Amino acid sequence: GEAKKEEGGKAEEGGKKEKKEKKPAAPAPTPAAAQCEYTKLDIRVGVLTKTWHHPDSEKLWCEEIDVGEEAPRQVCSGLRAHYTPEQFVPGRKVVVVCNLKTAKMGGMESAGMVLCAATADHSKVELLEVPEGAKVGERVMVEGEEGEPMQPNQVDKKKVLKNVLPDLKTNASKQACWQGKPMLTSAGPLTAPTMADTPVG
Repeated sequence: GEAKKEEGGKAEEGGKKEKKEKKPAAPAPTPAAAQCEYTKLDIRVGVLTKTWHHPDSEKLWCEEIDVGEEAPRQVCSGLRAHYTPEQFVPGRKVVVVCNLKTAKMGGMESAGMVLCAATADHSKVELLEVPEGAKVGERVMVEGEEGEPMQPNQVDKKKVLKNVLPDLKTNASKQACWQGKPMLTSAGPLTAPTMADTPVG
């Protein structure tokens, strides 16, 4: 007896193929979607290490700023009309948006943006003041919000700065705020010397 045991080659061919592959919550996109625009920017405390007049523009200061990295960054700022060489000196702390794409200003590279309070027509501009004790290189955050900053090309592509700027202004106490929440260092909020209820940018 040749017992050919062909044990059901066509047994159960995956009988129940449930096409309910809808994951209840895709973990990857959620944090990005929930992350507020402000924390996508890398706003840090910096200190001027070198300042000089832009050779080809009467409006621009050129500065090297230590933002806690290996080497200082070169930034150009349109502050010549508002700050004298005696005021815009090495050692002065400033607030810098660090994850912007490097731009050319008057032919010179600028790798960041120094934040100021400014009237709409820029007739009056004040550098934001960093509280005593804030550390160079620390991020400036707002209470209750967290998230890692985006890469510069993403910030540019998604127009993050353009989205954040309308919500940056000083309050009645001259504290710099995002959506009414003070911008905080480890030593306290950023402030403008005299300008309350003024746009920041």
